[in-house]
Amino acid sequence: MSEFALKTELPKYLRDQQQSIEKIARDFGLDPFPTVFEILTYDQMNELAAYGGFPTRYPHWRFGMEYEQLAKSYEYGLSKIYEMVINNTPAYAYLLEGNSVTDQKLVMAHVFAHVDFFKNNYAFRATDLDAGGRILDPIRTQQPYEPNRRWIDKMANHGARIRRHIERYGISRVEDFIDNCLSLDNLIDPWQRFTGEPEAAREGEDEEAIEVPRLRAKPYMESFINPAEYLEEQRKKIEQQREKRKRFPENSQRDVLLFLLENAPLEPWEHDVLAILREEALYFVPQMQTKIMNEGWATYWHSRMMTEKVLGADEIIDYADNASGVLATSKGRLNPYKLGVELYRHIEDRWNKGQFGKDWEECNDYEVKRHWDMRLGLGASKILEVRRLYHDVTFIDEFLTPEFCIEHKLFTYAWSTRNGRFEIDSREFLAIKEKLLTQLTNFGNPFIYVEDANHKNRGELLLRHDHQGVDLRHDYAQEALRALFRAWKRPVCIATLSDGRAVHIRFDGKDHSTEDNV
Repeated sequence: MSEFALKTELPKYLRDQQQSIEKIARDFGLDPFPTVFEILTYDQMNELAAYGGFPTRYPHWRFGMEYEQLAKSYEYGLSKIYEMVINNTPAYAYLLEGNSVTDQKLVMAHVFAHVDFFKNNYAFRATDLDAGGRILDPIRTQQPYEPNRRWIDKMANHGARIRRHIERYGISRVEDFIDNCLSLDNLIDPWQRFTGEPEAAREGEDEEAIEVPRLRAKPYMESFINPAEYLEEQRKKIEQQREKRKRFPENSQRDVLLFLLENAPLEPWEHDVLAILREEALYFVPQMQTKIMNEGWATYWHSRMMTEKVLGADEIIDYADNASGVLATSKGRLNPYKLGVELYRHIEDRWNKGQFGKDWEECNDYEVKRHWDMRLGLGASKILEVRRLYHDVTFIDEFLTPEFCIEHKLFTYAWSTRNGRFEIDSREFLAIKEKLLTQLTNFGNPFIYVEDANHKNRGELLLRHDHQGVDLRHDYAQEALRALFRAWKRPVCIATLSDGRAVHIRFDGKDHSTEDNV
């Protein structure tokens, strides 16, 4: 990637389009960061995509694997990357060389909406490098809001640090440890920056007074049979045993990687690598938390900008062809662009017509609701508010309605053992909503907590799976325990349910075992 940076400047006609589209976006009320556009060939675009959008990352085989997959997919005509944009200050966005002018305009409009979302959605406050500590009030920001999000520089620094470790300890050793860390990089607390400081434990609370056992003796022999020095020595022993038996950590801890950083017997270079990978995992969390909202927002605004302000009459057909591809749905997959943009339009329409509030909620007549129009015109301000205050789970939970599901013909599907194929399972609103929320909550990953770092008083690490109706995949759990053993260097196990049975899945460094949790 060392040469491409000198050859990616936009030609003048595209710079003129960028300035024009940015002005249109700001006139519509969007407020993006300053944005730098570069134009790339398809192989440069694939290389950046393999790096997660960044010009440079730490060395690891998975980036090469992802590049090969993207390159083959492009060459065989299976996929094509039109744009990429990085949550950075300034934001960086990439255009694909060879696209038509209509495509480039579409991408620019799409990008400015993304960057507006990066700047204004509260979940992305977690990526502010200058915020420091926890963010207790993510809604209020100082004006003008100019956070430090120089993640391109930070990722480059991460790569330099890991390369130094490779030079000193060897590529195989460092890469093997990175493989282990990547197996665990979803074991973080995605809301860690917004949780506030944990309440300090009160000393001595609920602790029983120490009572030292005494030998039976006559009163006049008490000082000889149970001397004060002996009683004090026994009291200290009991106190030490009580300390050993105390639970550690005192409360369940969701951020497993943070717990390992603070407590695992890691070598200095291992600690540095794990800290880097945890920090990078946290950077990508807001994008996973807002995939539907973010893509829906960008699609909503590029549609309005292109059709109302940007396109000429001779470009409409080309635009419609590309836009239909973006919003198309495929078998067995949820299209975040389609769901997001339609839900924003639904919200805008509802608030324009006054379809909210007590009267609306208590109305059970579908025909009355269909023709409900109080002409309030509050839709534009409402979607700006939604863009700022919600993430995917709360977005779906609050604004998905039975009317929306009926209009867009949503349903759940399941495998039919009788017919040997997937079939419609339910068209009920609550079933549809529950299915969506289940897929989005914690990105579909299980909830795992550190429960006890001295399990059975043997220094073993005990994790707990918060079972919410879905069993762990045993093969995944076993590989995760193997990776945890590499960091903890002691046996590790996880308490979970399997077929309704409470079990411990354990790895001792050599063998996996499953035993009943009694």
